[in-house]
Amino acid sequence: MSKKNDIRLLRIRYLRGPNLWTYRPVLETWLDLGELEDWPSNRLPGLNQRLTTWLPALIEHHCGVGERGGFLQRLEEGTWAGHILEHVVIELLNLAGMPTAFGQTRSTSRVGVYRMVFRARDEQVARSALAHGHKLLMAAINDEPFDVAAAVADITEQVDRSYLGPSTAAIVAAATDRRIPHIRLNDGNLVQLGHGARQRRIWTAETDRTSAIAQGIAGDKDLTKRLIAGCGVPVPEGQVVASPAEAWEAAQDIGLPVVVKPTDANHGRGVMLDLRTQAEVEAAFGIADREGSEVMVERYVPGDEHRLLVVGGRVVAAVRGESAWVTADGRSTVRQLVDAQLNSDPRRGEAEDYPLDKLVFEKNEVMVGELARQGLTPESVPEAGRKVVILRNGNLSIDCTDQVHPEVEHVATLAARIVGLDIAGIDLVAQDISRPLHAQGGAVVEVNAGPGLLMHLKPAVGQPRPVGRPIVEALFPEDARDPHPGRIPIVGIAGTRGTARIARLVAWLAQLRGLRVGLACAEGLYFDRRRLAAGDARPFDVAHRLLVNRNVQAAVFENDARCVLHDGLPYDRCTVGVVTDLDGAEALADFDVQTPEQVAKAVRTQVDVVLDDGVAVLNAADERIAAMADLCDGEVILYAVDPANPALQAHRARNGRVVFLQDGRPVLATGHAETRLASPSHVVRRGLDCVALLPVVATAWALDIPPDLIIAGIETFDAHNAAL
Repeated sequence: MSKKNDIRLLRIRYLRGPNLWTYRPVLETWLDLGELEDWPSNRLPGLNQRLTTWLPALIEHHCGVGERGGFLQRLEEGTWAGHILEHVVIELLNLAGMPTAFGQTRSTSRVGVYRMVFRARDEQVARSALAHGHKLLMAAINDEPFDVAAAVADITEQVDRSYLGPSTAAIVAAATDRRIPHIRLNDGNLVQLGHGARQRRIWTAETDRTSAIAQGIAGDKDLTKRLIAGCGVPVPEGQVVASPAEAWEAAQDIGLPVVVKPTDANHGRGVMLDLRTQAEVEAAFGIADREGSEVMVERYVPGDEHRLLVVGGRVVAAVRGESAWVTADGRSTVRQLVDAQLNSDPRRGEAEDYPLDKLVFEKNEVMVGELARQGLTPESVPEAGRKVVILRNGNLSIDCTDQVHPEVEHVATLAARIVGLDIAGIDLVAQDISRPLHAQGGAVVEVNAGPGLLMHLKPAVGQPRPVGRPIVEALFPEDARDPHPGRIPIVGIAGTRGTARIARLVAWLAQLRGLRVGLACAEGLYFDRRRLAAGDARPFDVAHRLLVNRNVQAAVFENDARCVLHDGLPYDRCTVGVVTDLDGAEALADFDVQTPEQVAKAVRTQVDVVLDDGVAVLNAADERIAAMADLCDGEVILYAVDPANPALQAHRARNGRVVFLQDGRPVLATGHAETRLASPSHVVRRGLDCVALLPVVATAWALDIPPDLIIAGIETFDAHNAAL
């Protein structure tokens, strides 16, 4: 078989919001199969075998068949290269540790051209997976070699660079479980939970409630000890020293054994324990001095190191540490023993998603110091059977949450309150965490801001603790009166007929209700009656700014089919979703849209995202729009000029809410109950005819704005907004 030409990737676009395909972000790729349009999988010798050899887990892909092995069945029957590429990319993402199952491939009006999409949590990761998947598929088609392991490694590296760290990801996942939206604010771990005025921000395990003063106190170990000791928290006595000689003098004053450590380092860096001689103390001073700005000598507290995670005034997780040691065999160096007996543990690694750190002498001077105390170096060969201590602390890995004594919890939470931290990692030493500290001579040795969560999420031993959940609960307390924590009222208006004017009027009415309203429409970006930017504010990058603004209490967005097709909606869910018309197909040829029915498939997204206690406002004069009522998770309000409209009458008969004109007056009706608004001569202003008035009235009703205020707002809109 002759070599086949590459599939051409015509266009690649990341759809960041709810879109034609799904609620979630996807990468959409337009593919030109070229000659492969005539070569389905069952006509390409050896293709299926090569694919399943390279990617054996393809057997788990259900595909449209709906059962395990479904995709392989499609391969055998004959399926096209675009569909195969979709599954190859999905499997590469699964192998790289970013699992996904969603993908679709659809033909276009052009022969051999397809639109292929797949779930994409991160754009750069998705692009990397697409590039490697494309190369893999062409290699399989043309019977050429391909290094799957290298491709997966490259995608995995991109995941590590691009995705949230484990602590942040745990908090975001907990927020998602409660349907709280999130927005990533930078390339790192700064994340906004919620929208507008109801948002909270996190940065790893710090929140917008974590004060800089509290962080500064926690970073100064000597100051922390003095503050918490003054309130009754047991701490080891100690003092700051400026030289090796002072360190030894302090050690003699305190009483041996002692601990020497930096005052402002973390993760156990530079900390030497159980020092008993002048040589040990003076050597430890040098190590600590290189890790921090000052050095502290303090009394050594016997026992195991523990880390208690305090969130919102309570201990939510605890882990215990253990020393790391090796047993000599009389042949291997200490370095070789560490690699064979410790670093071979799959729980150890250099990436932050490993519960235990890989032990590298060149990166940890304390390890070298511990060996020196035993008369060894990394290259020494100890006698067979000898136990060699490698690291005495920093191996917090054994969950002990259920063993924490109430008095120990009280001490830990007290220390966090004194320092002023909403989230704190309390390091304490105790021989038995299930007994009060004072009864065993235990003590709090550090209070840490921004504590790592991985040790609790993935302890090496014991039960994982979902610590993201209590952090989210502290930021967004459970409240039966608030079914959507973190969310502000959002109105989305989809269509083309006067929708900018409609959006501005709805925003004006919400402002009269007492809310500070943001508005993104074709005429500009507005906030609180001021235009912040002229020009079209519907594109995602511009409109999305409203949700980041801490002052926005409600937001109104104008959308059309192009917005949905180009970027997706700028919000994940909305309180009210409005669809006015299906016009504009003639301007969407670049998206292969030619008919109102195709426009409907795009703008229905606005209805799909209505919250379950929200409202869809639909134009009943168009049967295709009225039919979208079945897609809405919440309530539906239909509107039409003619009260005899069949869809309107049927909806009203089911006790649904409708809006229509009667004797030239807007009427709000539910079942047999009607509320008539003022006559058109009072409510119709220039630029707004009766047809455009109805979606405004219906949307205001959906927002529970009183009828009198609706009329007053429409009458006063032009006078207050003419200059904008």
